Amino acid sequence: DIFAKSLLDQHALRHAQTAPKISISGADLAQFCEYFPYTETEDQLKSIGVILDDINKKKAMNRLLCGDVGFGKTEVAMRAAFATVFSGYQAAFLAPTTVLAQQHLNTFNDRFGHFPIKIATLSRLMTKQQQTLVKKELAEGKIDIIIATHSLLGKEISFANLGLLIIDEEHKFGVKQKEMIQAIGARSHVLAMSATPIPRSLHMSLAKLRDMSIIATPPKNRQSITTFVDVYNETMVREALTREIQRGGQCYVIHNDIRSLEIIKETLQRLLPQAQCRIMHAKQSKVILEQTMIDFQKGLFDILLATTIIESGIDIANANTILLLRADLLGLSQIHQLRGRVGRSH
Repeated sequence: DIFAKSLLDQHALRHAQTAPKISISGADLAQFCEYFPYTETEDQLKSIGVILDDINKKKAMNRLLCGDVGFGKTEVAMRAAFATVFSGYQAAFLAPTTVLAQQHLNTFNDRFGHFPIKIATLSRLMTKQQQTLVKKELAEGKIDIIIATHSLLGKEISFANLGLLIIDEEHKFGVKQKEMIQAIGARSHVLAMSATPIPRSLHMSLAKLRDMSIIATPPKNRQSITTFVDVYNETMVREALTREIQRGGQCYVIHNDIRSLEIIKETLQRLLPQAQCRIMHAKQSKVILEQTMIDFQKGLFDILLATTIIESGIDIANANTILLLRADLLGLSQIHQLRGRVGRSH
């Protein structure tokens, strides 16, 4: 009851909340857009327009950006972050997993590399000293954009002047965490992104408690993912993986039980003796995790046998086949996210 009441109070406050007015000239934004290597889709442009319009108002934005996996939500967020930093405010980007935070850090560094903008990250993989330094610089306003996991929700975090809070994979955070997020973003604009929004978020959009933008157009030349549901049989596994590897591609095999990954690896090596397979799961050390990911991105091995750790935001254009073993044990949004790991390019 107390929690429900505090929720209501927070939304009432949020509705009346003011946030910094963020504006950017068309010329400055165009400079940033020039480095975008793709053509924006119609929905992307529409969403960017609406969000830039929202943050240019005194009323705090609370918008949900929905779009399928790989439809370019991050680019929309990056443009909003660029406008925020150019207006003299800080932007924070919250991701649910360390792997995803690391990937976003690389993407942001690529896109913002041509501008004098300082980007930092905060996660459990950093030493205490590194974390302390980042927190200090954040409070002093020396960091323009912070990309972090749950560590951003700690009580000891303070911003010099936060203008925009972006939440990636919003459905991954619990209600209590979301309210901690709301507390951080109390005096800033909030943009949440999700490919599979939870009913609560959708209901809030329908109840006009928050605004919603949808990116429904796939990028140019992107083919839709074909999905088959079938009973496990080795012939099909061999065929699917062989077809992908023969065209020079890579595959994911997902099985969400760490204990039996080794057995599955042996089966795969028996079926495809010529293919190289590596295992990845959350109990491995960060060094092994990072190395496996980098090697897979470089195409040094053919099959990545993993748990659902890869579900959030790992983009490898060359991997276009995914096998989900025991899919009946996974949630719908999980399957949708995992399915979106393939077909990331034309």
